[in-house]
Amino acid sequence: MTSPPHDQTPCRQPGTGLRADAERNRDRILAAARRLYATEGLGVSMTSVAREAGVGKATLSRRFATREELVNAVFADRMDAYADAVADALADPDPWHGFTGYITAVCAMQAADRGFADVLTMTFPTAKALETRRAEAYQSLLELIARAKDTGHLREDFTHQDVVILLMANAGVITATGDAAPDTWRRLVGHMLRSYAAPGAPIPALPDAPAPSALYRAMVRLSRTGPAAT
Repeated sequence: MTSPPHDQTPCRQPGTGLRADAERNRDRILAAARRLYATEGLGVSMTSVAREAGVGKATLSRRFATREELVNAVFADRMDAYADAVADALADPDPWHGFTGYITAVCAMQAADRGFADVLTMTFPTAKALETRRAEAYQSLLELIARAKDTGHLREDFTHQDVVILLMANAGVITATGDAAPDTWRRLVGHMLRSYAAPGAPIPALPDAPAPSALYRAMVRLSRTGPAAT
């Protein structure tokens, strides 16, 4: 005897099949977007996300009408981790140590996920949850900077804008070096922490420079593919 069609199985309650299919599609879209954003950044088109997820553009649009909605869903947990990094830094009994640890942790988050590197240097006004967490983290960052300055170890002329500048620079280094010299960002951060330190402040050891051959491969790769390459 022929089995009934998938969505007409007798034991299924009305509507539950559609809801389950919709949830599966949403999960597939989010997983696909995470993969693409992590390796290619936020420049990936919605069409590419739909193709990677194996769904039609109409299905993608029903789940996420705009790119901002998709970005909000994909990076909500990462923005939580970003906010947690500031909270952990504030909890450090040594504010200067907390500050340097925070800078390193956030730059490491960028290196692990190119999409998140973009998120940290862009704004998404319609992604309310994402922007709310960013605002909360920003207020905590201001407090962290003030505490680090009170120790006398963070330069008085350091401002919160310098964090954004660093994140932009780090995103560029991550994009440019790619897999050819993936730890180059650590050298950048090490130098920048030295520039932020007041005279006499304890500073972390400077990470090793990338091997000349690795940096050369990164330069060749960049010259062939351009700065937007993965």
